[in-house]
Amino acid sequence: MTSQKGSPASDAAKQTTRRQFVATSAAAATGLTIVPGHVLSARGQTPPSEKLNIAGIGVGGMGRGNLRGCKNENIVALCDVDERYAAGTFKDYPSAKRYTDYRIMLEKQKDIDAVVIATPDHTHAVITMAAIQAGKHVYCQKPLTHTVYEARKITEAARASKVQTQMGNQGHSSGEIRMVREIVQSGAIGDVKEVHAWTDRPDKGPWYANFAARDMPKQYPPVPKTLNWDLWLGPAKNRKFSPAFHPFKWRAWLDFGTGALGDMGCHILDPACWALDLYHPTSVTAEVKHHKPELKDEAFPIAATVTYEFPQRGKLCPLKLTWYDGVYQVPRPPMLEEGRKLPASGALIIGEKETILHGSHGASRARVIPEARWKTFVRPEKTIPRVIGRHEVDWIRACKDGKPASSNFADYGGQLTEMVLIGVAAQRTPGQVLTWDPKKLRFTNNDAANQYLHTPYRSGWSLG
Repeated sequence: MTSQKGSPASDAAKQTTRRQFVATSAAAATGLTIVPGHVLSARGQTPPSEKLNIAGIGVGGMGRGNLRGCKNENIVALCDVDERYAAGTFKDYPSAKRYTDYRIMLEKQKDIDAVVIATPDHTHAVITMAAIQAGKHVYCQKPLTHTVYEARKITEAARASKVQTQMGNQGHSSGEIRMVREIVQSGAIGDVKEVHAWTDRPDKGPWYANFAARDMPKQYPPVPKTLNWDLWLGPAKNRKFSPAFHPFKWRAWLDFGTGALGDMGCHILDPACWALDLYHPTSVTAEVKHHKPELKDEAFPIAATVTYEFPQRGKLCPLKLTWYDGVYQVPRPPMLEEGRKLPASGALIIGEKETILHGSHGASRARVIPEARWKTFVRPEKTIPRVIGRHEVDWIRACKDGKPASSNFADYGGQLTEMVLIGVAAQRTPGQVLTWDPKKLRFTNNDAANQYLHTPYRSGWSLG
């Protein structure tokens, strides 16, 4: 199960002291970025000159890139259920200890300060909760959880803990998303009553190879010797191994992924959500198209539209947000220049005075349209601090100085995930307007729909 190569035990005493600093860093958040090391130590924070000991959990795909974003820290442990899929990352960090089971890693390796989680969606919550309860700082890929219920529980746990967190919607650390928030909140585009957001997935994009042609496996080959299939399943119900599920196509399946909305919504809806406080809708409804109707209880639709209605939010007026994926067509805005195409993934934030168009992650290429208007548009003053460096670096900075990262679970990432996954749940009861009660965390007019807010775990798994 484990390999003990490259043990850092020789520095154990120093690391124990540093771990004590890191474990209490959030309790002493000051907002300062440059403070003498001895002052930080006295306040219970990790001096910026010290490196974190970071473990990667799920390192064969996105996790490899996330760890590269942490390259200036100490990568001390790697955990993956598929030795072959993770081989490249194992090679990147030959001195890191290797594990198959994250629970054993968290129990045995006491020098770990922080973890990076990039497993399939269905295991995000159980691993994240275990790490938080173990006092580890956590970076977890989007969506933060697999279900609405998990999103709320992880948000609550993060708020109660003293660890620093970050969801992997990397665009939230961009300058463009800050510019969009500044423009919207300045009132320069007027009241916003309508948002349209879309992606060409699931029928296009590298993560969705052969998505539309999927079907339930008819043959089940032996589990590869390099894969622990039981641990890959984690809390999901027991089923036989198939390449239709791992390593690449799990996003298509209800038990493992969150479909196109869950996968891309935390990127594309991020700018509007942050600029307009879109966290708790009053209602949501969905229209869907399935590749095969008989797969509706196994797989996500190949296309969907999801409409959220949001109430008055302080001075912000009621708003309708419509999400489109797959084959559904986004209404073309009349102010868009003739011959200009909408981006494959993006959003329109429609104000009474102006309309903002942006692409995917972090409001890429955000601008007021048409282009001629953008050239003369006076942008408001920069009032939101910009993030220096990558999204992962922002999280590392938070672990050291105690000032929360840009998309931390407690203040933002958890709420964004919850809002997105309410729409994912609505796809299970298409054509019905579902009224939402955020305090009770349930649909009030359709009790049957509430079963889709969480998936029961199989025996032996829990949120702790």
